[in-house]
Amino acid sequence: MCRKKYAYVNSGRKPGSEVRRVLDERIVPAETAVPDLGAVLDSLASSVVVVDRAGRIIYCSSQFARYLEVPREELYGRHIEEFFPGTPLLEVLKDGRPQLGRRLQLKDGVYLVNRTPLRHNGEIVGAISEFQNINEIQNIIDELSSDNARIRELMNLLEQILDLSSDGIVAIDRSYRITMANRNFARFFNKTPEEIIGRNVYEVYGKSTPIFPRAMETGEAEYGYLGNLNGHEVIANRVPLVRDGEIVGALGVVTFRDVEELYALIKKIRYLKSELDYYKGELERFHRSKFSFDQIIGRNRQFVAVKETARRVAMTTSTVLILGESGTGKELFAHALHTEGLRSKGPFIKVNCAAVPENLLESELFGYVEGAFTGARKGGQPGKFELAHGGTIFLDEIGDMPLTMQAKLLRVLQEKEIERLGDTRPRHVDVRVIAATNQDLEDLIRKGRFREDLYYRINVVTLTIPPLRERMDDLELLVEHFIKHFNRQFGQRVTGVSPEVMDILMSHHWPGNVRELENVLERAYNVLDGTVIQKKHLPLYLQKNSLAGGQRAAQSGLPRLVEEAEKEAILEALAATRGNKRQAAQLLGISRAGLYKKLKRYRIEV
Repeated sequence: MCRKKYAYVNSGRKPGSEVRRVLDERIVPAETAVPDLGAVLDSLASSVVVVDRAGRIIYCSSQFARYLEVPREELYGRHIEEFFPGTPLLEVLKDGRPQLGRRLQLKDGVYLVNRTPLRHNGEIVGAISEFQNINEIQNIIDELSSDNARIRELMNLLEQILDLSSDGIVAIDRSYRITMANRNFARFFNKTPEEIIGRNVYEVYGKSTPIFPRAMETGEAEYGYLGNLNGHEVIANRVPLVRDGEIVGALGVVTFRDVEELYALIKKIRYLKSELDYYKGELERFHRSKFSFDQIIGRNRQFVAVKETARRVAMTTSTVLILGESGTGKELFAHALHTEGLRSKGPFIKVNCAAVPENLLESELFGYVEGAFTGARKGGQPGKFELAHGGTIFLDEIGDMPLTMQAKLLRVLQEKEIERLGDTRPRHVDVRVIAATNQDLEDLIRKGRFREDLYYRINVVTLTIPPLRERMDDLELLVEHFIKHFNRQFGQRVTGVSPEVMDILMSHHWPGNVRELENVLERAYNVLDGTVIQKKHLPLYLQKNSLAGGQRAAQSGLPRLVEEAEKEAILEALAATRGNKRQAAQLLGISRAGLYKKLKRYRIEV
């Protein structure tokens, strides 16, 4: 048995991927081998580009490189979207479905393009795109001879490609004879392409006057003109056909077969835009209602006075310092100041100065440039102050900010400029600053832990939020609010708390303030077995406090009772979270830094 000899057709490029093997290592019988697959592709009239699975160019024809005016060697390895943003070729890579006879509008005219996936061992390893100018296709059709069967077959193929286009396409020569028309164009006259090709265009149009031949007469292309085509108002393009510097004909392309289609599209776009504007408005109203002063619950006279002051301050651009214990609602006030202020449409950026490590706080606030430190992101990164430009920045727990950062923050507040880490170029920022702390800043100044000049810079307007124990007349209102909130969140129908539970809540000192109350009620929802919150649903430290409260109150003063309740609550939270300090702080409604201070104060070891 005679064994066939085989030869490799290799374009000379070093094979790398499966796509390159498919292109460069085609095995064909030696006697029919061609010298170079690249030379074959370069001989095609159309432009060809091949990409790998990631969309990188691994081959292109010389025509493609000439079109981009980039040397072919410089194109290899670059992503196809650098030159054709949003190209559907990536869709072919994804779904594996060929796209044949698609219309493509480029800078120098209209093209027909075919996009086909490349497969190897049943898997998609790349895709190939081949496209050619419609003018060139028409020139090819004119030059082909019907006597040659092979050429006729190519003409039929090109005609099929044109018929796949959704647009109506027609071309004429200098004698106004129709040399090419696809089915979508012929349908305007209830005819087939064969019935109108070869006839004078004015004869085909009848009483109507064709407009697109004017492109041949004026030599100027026109896109999107309104015309009448056998009783149909259409949107079309007209382009002169040029060969060797001479106008040899004209091409007409009907993009909208009826003006009503365009009107319908415009109407749909307007509807979608109005719908988008509606939802944007709704989103804006949602954020306004979520963080407005009306959503901050409280009827206590002292608390209401703070809210009224905050409302007036919101309409200014002055720096605001919010003071209050952990859990009193300082962040809610900051949000409301932004939402009801002049910068409500700008960004609201929050920074917890106690949660960011000291060595990262500067880059977090002011950003950094590329190469500023090991691990810096390529291209650098803007800081929180830049992100808050035109809006508000909320510096929470500012009392925990290191002294070195306090000096840099003071400069920003004075100069309205920041410098990224590793940069020397100042950047202007327009930001309203709202700061908050649960510490006594004046005491920190005396201890040398807070700059006095920074204190007076941020202390333009001060809002002091009273703790929950000083507004116990709001407790019942807050309980009702949280029950409505958790009913929606948990999908339950809790009607309220028992009188015994209300007595316990009213007698508790609430070291964690409103946040602690919220956590207590949320915890009750997780163990609830009815529609009323009972004593058994409360945390153990509250149940124990209710049993021993009267006895302890008689034996010791209020400060001692508060310390015992606080220590008991911390121990209970640590036990419930198995020693996890972050979760325990969250359960107690205080910051992690605050929890560490209390652990040290009460000498609690974990």
